[in-house]
Amino acid sequence: MSRTPHEIALLRESADLVARTLAEVGKHIFPGQKTLVLDSIAEEFIRSYDAIPAFKGYRMARLPAFPCTLCISVNDAVVHGFPGSYVLQDGDLVSIDCGVLLNGYYGDSAYTFGVGELSAENIELCTTTYEALLLGIAASSSHNTLGDIGYAIQRHCESKGMGVVRDLVGHGIGSNLHEPPQIPNYGMPNKGDRIQTGMTFCIEPMINLGTHKVFIDRDGWTVRSADGSASAHYEHMVCVHSDGPEILTTFEFIEQHITPPYKQIEIIPYG
Repeated sequence: MSRTPHEIALLRESADLVARTLAEVGKHIFPGQKTLVLDSIAEEFIRSYDAIPAFKGYRMARLPAFPCTLCISVNDAVVHGFPGSYVLQDGDLVSIDCGVLLNGYYGDSAYTFGVGELSAENIELCTTTYEALLLGIAASSSHNTLGDIGYAIQRHCESKGMGVVRDLVGHGIGSNLHEPPQIPNYGMPNKGDRIQTGMTFCIEPMINLGTHKVFIDRDGWTVRSADGSASAHYEHMVCVHSDGPEILTTFEFIEQHITPPYKQIEIIPYG
């Protein structure tokens, strides 16, 4: 679905708010912090802008409504983790996914934070996942297909021996949080739907240090790696223009306050 310039302008505002919310949460991530406190900070921040937490009360088929503002997924939790009494420990990976509804349009972004000093393998995991995000975005041009996005992500991560989660995908975004098309993080070049100018969608590689396989916890929501290996998750909102993709969200606000848990190096785009 192609967006009008007015719709894209509203999506930029929502994208800006979700980016600033993640940055506000990031200020409070440290060893000894409870994840439920982070959730309260996010909700208060979002509502201070007369916006609504998009995830709180969100329903999926046959599941209870999601009870929190943030999805907070620690270590082997891939996505959809519940904030609660867990106390962050030195060396933890904390993937935080946040959604907002502002002026009728949604913002959605995710970032994996490091708590204290990370292991070399977790830094490599975050670096690979972040690079895969950028490669997927670089493949999001109107002369490519959705398969090109997935292929760029899959090729990069599997070349590092990491597992690309297949059970979860990116998605279109607009006046609904989840819209067509689905954006898998794996695929084949020149396969799938053709990317159209004016499309807006979320690219969100979810990458495990070990297997690509996952299972769902007893809470019905939290997705974990099947082998207990660490997982990382980065997500940007993207708008496709005739001259290339525009990243609507940003990690700049986050990284004004923290050191990124990944190595920032130049990568060669696919295609």
